[in-house]
Amino acid sequence: MIHCNLKDSERIESLHPLLKELFDYVKSHDFTDVPYGRIELEGKDLFINYSEVKGMKKEDQVLEYHQQYMDVHIPLSAPEIFGWKATRDLKHLCKEYDAEKDFALSDDKPTSFVEIAIGEFVIVYPEDAHAPNISPVNFSKLVAKVKL
Repeated sequence: MIHCNLKDSERIESLHPLLKELFDYVKSHDFTDVPYGRIELEGKDLFINYSEVKGMKKEDQVLEYHQQYMDVHIPLSAPEIFGWKATRDLKHLCKEYDAEKDFALSDDKPTSFVEIAIGEFVIVYPEDAHAPNISPVNFSKLVAKVKL
């Protein structure tokens, strides 16, 4: 998992050829008047899900992981707490991996938590099971999907 400020994204952009395009787009747009929905940048290789998410309590949120995409989570209207646990250390899946949806769920507890402030982002890879959207309020955020 990578946690960074958007102003420092240049250091991260060399990790995948589509990250520069993603961060250039995010930093050049004001999302206050953009309708929620899917934003296509490079078809299935790079897209953004822009939505208002329901804030969850730590004890109610489950871990998820993906194998085909890395996620880039960017909270826009409120900070978010983000739980993490190494995917290889998961003991119990409550939803087996679905290759078509690139998604699995575990009700294991995260081993660590980090607060992502407005203006920051977190990148998670397949080895990063994550529990996003932990917040006392509903908030808008971007979740970019970058094909690996």
